[in-house]
Amino acid sequence: MNATANKTAGSHGTMSLIDHLTELRKRIIISVVAVAVGAVVAYIFYNRILEFLLEPHCQINGDDGLLQGCGLLARSPLEGFSVRLMVSTYTGVGIAMPIILWQLWSFVAPGLYPQERKYGLSFVVLSFVLFAFGAGLAYWSLPRALEFLVDVGGPNLENVYSPKEYIGFVVKMMLGFGLGFEFPIVLIFMQLIGLVDNKMLRAGRRFALVGIVALVAVLTPSGDPYTLMVLSVPMYLFYEISIAFGWWRSRKQSKNQKQSVKESQSS
Repeated sequence: MNATANKTAGSHGTMSLIDHLTELRKRIIISVVAVAVGAVVAYIFYNRILEFLLEPHCQINGDDGLLQGCGLLARSPLEGFSVRLMVSTYTGVGIAMPIILWQLWSFVAPGLYPQERKYGLSFVVLSFVLFAFGAGLAYWSLPRALEFLVDVGGPNLENVYSPKEYIGFVVKMMLGFGLGFEFPIVLIFMQLIGLVDNKMLRAGRRFALVGIVALVAVLTPSGDPYTLMVLSVPMYLFYEISIAFGWWRSRKQSKNQKQSVKESQSS
């Protein structure tokens, strides 16, 4: 805590609680405006986005069922409008994600050392790429998850979904996978600010494996074995990558310290 405070004081001077809250409010406002702009764009292209979200459902149902084609059953006159708002909002968050990540980095960066603040752009780009890749993996796995859930229900059930329930399921799956793929970024950041180190992560491998499976079960709404495996395996690999990063970072710091000692002795 003291190290973080010293870094902040050294780079931007001491900031009061009001200053921190003002800065946080500024970052939140920028993020909200970015989401609103993204939501407007998504509202305009709603039909194409909805067709994209319906594709996994269409893959397993085709033209069968009570409905024409692979559509959804709206049970209220207002459901279409509420679904359009929901799809637009979630898509707006996805569109605004780079700006949101940059605002998050800009808020926490003053508490880091100068050599650590240079990773800002890399943090934003890598975080967005991992989130997008995770959401894409969820979309790819959706037909298998839906097939599993249909088979569990048995052949006597007619699977006719409402828009809110189906879209909510798809969005939660994609959001859960996207957040899961942020796992290495969180661990690396925690190492940068000194909350954990390489030794702690190595010692916690067994607990991490159990915790990852439990976390995946919470993040994903389907809970089927296929989805658990598809997300748990990459998250554990990310855990090992974070350990490798910590090992590389500690070696680099040790090397820099030895170099500094040699330079001081030679001078």
